[in-house]
Amino acid sequence: MATIRLSRRMFLRTAAAGAAVGGAPRALRARPTTFKVGVIHPVTGPLAEPGQACRLGAQLATDAINAAGGIKSLGGMKLELLLGDTQTKPDLGRLEAERVVNQGARMLMGSFDSGSTAAMVSVAQQKRVPFLVDIAAADPITANVAKAVKEGTQKVQYVYRNFPTGSSFGRLAVRYFDEIFAAAGVAPKRVVLMYTNDLFGQNQSKGFLAAHKAASPSWRIVEVIPWPEPPSNLSTEVSRAKAAKPDVIAPITRPASAQLLLPELRKQRVEVMGIVGPGSPGLYEAGQLAALREDLEYVMDNLPSWPNFRKSRTPQVAEEYRKRSGGKTFDTNAVASYDGIRIIADVLERTGREALLDTDGPEAIVEAMKKTTFKDVLAVAAGPVVFDELGDNPNASTAMIQILGRKPVVVWPKDAAVQKFVFPRPKA
Repeated sequence: MATIRLSRRMFLRTAAAGAAVGGAPRALRARPTTFKVGVIHPVTGPLAEPGQACRLGAQLATDAINAAGGIKSLGGMKLELLLGDTQTKPDLGRLEAERVVNQGARMLMGSFDSGSTAAMVSVAQQKRVPFLVDIAAADPITANVAKAVKEGTQKVQYVYRNFPTGSSFGRLAVRYFDEIFAAAGVAPKRVVLMYTNDLFGQNQSKGFLAAHKAASPSWRIVEVIPWPEPPSNLSTEVSRAKAAKPDVIAPITRPASAQLLLPELRKQRVEVMGIVGPGSPGLYEAGQLAALREDLEYVMDNLPSWPNFRKSRTPQVAEEYRKRSGGKTFDTNAVASYDGIRIIADVLERTGREALLDTDGPEAIVEAMKKTTFKDVLAVAAGPVVFDELGDNPNASTAMIQILGRKPVVVWPKDAAVQKFVFPRPKA
């Protein structure tokens, strides 16, 4: 009996060796039928609407890739999404990341809010699972890992981001403010910055303030007003803003806080040239447009990764998204996750089957990630997707959108704009 078992082992080894590159011996292993990606976003809770947009964007891209034949270099292997929900709770983000990895996820993507994303980073690093951040702006998410690798406390950086950092958000916001004011032929002098006092809001406001100081534009930030998130009432904060006599209110919001802030600004009759956000959710989503109606009209927001409708493929994808979402706009959240999945597919095409089957498969994915030069993104961008020494994409960019006719449209920069902006906003 022992002789028979030995003979079968020898047969299997021979078969495995014949399948290996160059005929080199290789341990026999089960070949996966799909490549599993853990896609984790806040699809319930306070950020459910943008989180659901992310999930649908990721699914649209996955369906398109699979329908086109899957990952060609992996023999047509299909992508399979393992879905998770952070509920905007960092601890749950970590637990969801652990869950999908235990279920076989070999890469991660997510997760919208910076707190949950930062919690997922620890799982990616500990479990050796490459992680593409599709949305989350806090600079330390990648910078801390890069620092740990440089200092030798971590061997490999598994975390990369195709999304503007908080500091780059700030630089672009200040630049767009200047350019729009100049193009409008007006010269606002007094800007009040108001922000949600969570990790995201702190990082965004810090980046905006630092960029303003570095650029030293003609307009001043005369008051900085934080609020706890979620707030129960913003009347005190709006009174402070009104007392500062602003020309422009620059809010960094969450959806819940925007639904209190904008009506309160109207209620207290805060007269300004315009409301121009440095960059945040809450000022463009379909649910917000329905809830806030005229309070959102003419509001501008500096957003990352907004779809570039000057690209020929974007309207087609946007129409498919509209059909599958029940009529919603293909927005910054949907396109960020759509592009994220396509970046992952590009990385896998360049990784190759044999590298993935090796015990160092995660590191092979990382090496392919580092060499990314992906040009076919649908979002407004300054160039192809590349990753720098921090793991960030320096070509990730933003676009200024404005609510016009109760629809969000790109109004700046000029090469991506589909409609002319309105500033100052008309008086009621």
